[in-house]
Amino acid sequence: MRWKLPHGCAPNGASSAQAHGWKRFTNCQRKLDVKAKIILIALSGFLFFQTSLSFANANNGKNIYLARCAMCHGESAKGTGPLANKSNPPTPNLATPAFRKRLNDYPGVIVSSIILRPNGDLIPRTLRENGIRLPPHAWTINDLRDLNEYMAALIAKK
Repeated sequence: MRWKLPHGCAPNGASSAQAHGWKRFTNCQRKLDVKAKIILIALSGFLFFQTSLSFANANNGKNIYLARCAMCHGESAKGTGPLANKSNPPTPNLATPAFRKRLNDYPGVIVSSIILRPNGDLIPRTLRENGIRLPPHAWTINDLRDLNEYMAALIAKK
């Protein structure tokens, strides 16, 4: 696949850096990064469907949720974790019928898009501001699937 630069990034065959300076080049690079993240999110959703849900590992999903999500969303996913009111906007209640519908309508996409954070750094900023350090996690499709299935089962109980 050939990436096409966004309009105005490289006119008349000149590189963006030559034609508009580094600031415009950086803005064009950000546009390409956003496109790449959107494609990655869509691909992870597609691969999620390709990986059978019957192979979901509930223990893996639960462990990931408790280690990486419960500090804000709480063990019940109702937005009652210790950091829930320390983010701006406050942590949402994931046990609502509206979120349950989104999770079921778009399996894998909701979870992966939150983890990949194409819309900013709310989660890392909230953790940083509260002195919480999470070790990096090498996310796999199975992790996304397991977390999605665990969350779906958790909020279905509510």
